[in-house]
Amino acid sequence: MEKKLPGKEYLWNPADYARRSPAQKQWAEELIGKIALEGSERVLDIGCGDGVVTAAIAERVPLGTVVGIDSSSDMIQFASNMFPGNRYPNLSFMEGDARALLFSSEFDVVFSNAALHWVNDHGPVVAGISRALRSGGRMVVQMGGKGNAAQVFEALDKLLAQSRWNEYFSNFSFHYGFYSPAEYCPWLVAAGLCPVRVELIQKDMAYPDPEGFSGWFRTTWMPYLERIPEDRQESFIRDITDQFLDLYPPDASGAIHVKMMRLEVEAVKP
Repeated sequence: MEKKLPGKEYLWNPADYARRSPAQKQWAEELIGKIALEGSERVLDIGCGDGVVTAAIAERVPLGTVVGIDSSSDMIQFASNMFPGNRYPNLSFMEGDARALLFSSEFDVVFSNAALHWVNDHGPVVAGISRALRSGGRMVVQMGGKGNAAQVFEALDKLLAQSRWNEYFSNFSFHYGFYSPAEYCPWLVAAGLCPVRVELIQKDMAYPDPEGFSGWFRTTWMPYLERIPEDRQESFIRDITDQFLDLYPPDASGAIHVKMMRLEVEAVKP
């Protein structure tokens, strides 16, 4: 999710994203394990995307309920088709904006993985999470943090300096919401939440070959791709892949590694 920014919605390909996001799903499984679910919780998953992670949570709370929201109508349709109510009776999906959550004291856990970095101002997000939680409820989220994908941005800076591409990026300005713990904690306190753990965690995202890296770029770097005419986008993807590999060659087995920095946040509503 957070495929939607103020006045802007990016077009996602849910099926392609499902194929190109194994690292995000692995990290989500690790994050779910840290919640220590008992089986009867009511859980909200913000930025549910294709619904795979949301369904995994639903399996862990057979006596509870899980609601997945995403600002992309295509993602919600995909998730609803993949995980229909007749097979997953405790799971539902709905379109929604993380900055304008409409829930009030409904959930024991608010969860989000690899989504909220699409939002710049997290004040409204965290305030909505606080409202959505019951007393004693927990916020457990992970997103891109300060320094995330710095190698990719380095490669992009070099590529966009080239004459064949810089014409498409005149007055271009887009900033992911990558924050440090010191920047994030004030949002939690202002929303009335008690921080339990707010930390940056370095992750290694590996792809077995250049095609894997290109597929990831194609499915998640829409703010850059949308600036390029459609008939030149594949050329741009090839160029950014080559530029990244020039800076950061594959390892001995041919795998491509991208250093990722994740901000992981746990907080409790008193």
